[in-house]
Amino acid sequence: MTSSNAGRQRNSAHAPGEGWKRAVALAAGWWYLLMRQCQAAVHPKDPERGDVPGWVMITLMSAILVAGLLLLVQPALERLFESAIEQVQP
Repeated sequence: MTSSNAGRQRNSAHAPGEGWKRAVALAAGWWYLLMRQCQAAVHPKDPERGDVPGWVMITLMSAILVAGLLLLVQPALERLFESAIEQVQP
């Protein structure tokens, strides 16, 4: 390879417009990945994933069940706690 060929190759690697081409390619790749993530969020592959209303319903039902049981057994739990405290010797 002659020195003039080496100079041409070196100049072609840093030719005007190469930076813009790389920037556009990076931006296009970033945009493509962003669109894929948005599409995956809107249309999940697993239809059972992201069932927020179901989890809210289960959580509320559990909380209501615990509150109802607490209302029924609270007097017995208070008596049990008080008798246990009375048996403790200072």
